[in-house]
Amino acid sequence: MNHLHRLFLLPVLLLLTACTTMYLEGLEKVGIPKRDVMVYRVEKARDTQEETKEQFKSALEQFTAATDFQGGDLETTYNKLNDAYEASVSKAEEVNSRIADIESVSEALFSEWEQEITQYSSASMKQSSQKKLESTQAHYRQLITSMKQAEAKIEPILRVFQDQVMFLKHNLNARAIASLKNELGTIKSDVSALIASMEQSINEANAFISTMEK
Repeated sequence: MNHLHRLFLLPVLLLLTACTTMYLEGLEKVGIPKRDVMVYRVEKARDTQEETKEQFKSALEQFTAATDFQGGDLETTYNKLNDAYEASVSKAEEVNSRIADIESVSEALFSEWEQEITQYSSASMKQSSQKKLESTQAHYRQLITSMKQAEAKIEPILRVFQDQVMFLKHNLNARAIASLKNELGTIKSDVSALIASMEQSINEANAFISTMEK
């Protein structure tokens, strides 16, 4: 089954790669080089991470508020938490997409750069360009590692959010609120770790953008 799955995915991945290449080549024809596309996509990923950080802060506030439930319509509480959960899922998907966008353009940019270095007739210029490439690649690896580390912290939080939202849906009573109270400490700790990781990733993005604009 896994073999068949890979066979199905291969042509899809090849098509996506071809589409990305054609898209980037089209942009270059109208004066937008891969380097500029790379900076733009890193900026978008940074902004998305900032939005995601704020969304998870907001979701945590909703979950915390729910533990102070003093009576009334629990379905309203459920709807608020479900909305917060779904908004968090949406942001998580956007983060994943932004990272994939960066990876696709970086592959094309570095491949082109490596090919162009071989065309230098000046040894000193060739050496200078090679050093610049290696420095940029090192900064890129640092950036993408930081972004993926932050992204990896999202899924465990979403699983806890989902469990609590579903449990509340199926048990609109004090027992569901008690369950949420029991998990609140872990949720707070995990969201705090996510926010710290996101902030580090945002700083890495700003540093990378700065090096690309020099």
